[in-house]
Amino acid sequence: MTAEASIAPALSYGRLIPVTVHFDDLDALGLLHNARYPLMVERAWTELWNEYGIRFDGDWEAAGDACNAVKELRIGYEAPVTRPGAYAVHLWLERLGNTGLTYGFRFCSTDGAVTYAHGTRVLVRLDAATLRPAPWSEGFRAAGRELLRPAH
Repeated sequence: MTAEASIAPALSYGRLIPVTVHFDDLDALGLLHNARYPLMVERAWTELWNEYGIRFDGDWEAAGDACNAVKELRIGYEAPVTRPGAYAVHLWLERLGNTGLTYGFRFCSTDGAVTYAHGTRVLVRLDAATLRPAPWSEGFRAAGRELLRPAH
């Protein structure tokens, strides 16, 4: 963790989703607890996928593309979040495969300029009956293509 957060370039890909850090998200030192970052990212993804009509309401058989499991999570911390308030999560897809995907994220300031944490997560789409990998639907793939980060 560095003393100062890194400055990101203007947002040219993905989506910036507002999130709120509450007082009870902070640890005993007054910092955003490390376990809260992935939770905030998950909430941001849920909000984004809901905009595309992809929802999980507790029924795995009806969940479709929302029936997935995390294969890997990586996160790096750049600077501490030291107060409650408004922040954002920048979300994008790094890779969209047949049954899996890798998404990137940044926990950042509301305008996306300051990065506090960044990472990736790998998801695998599952068949609800067998819990084996299953292909993403074409609707999901179309939404995902809109979120793909340009090759860098």
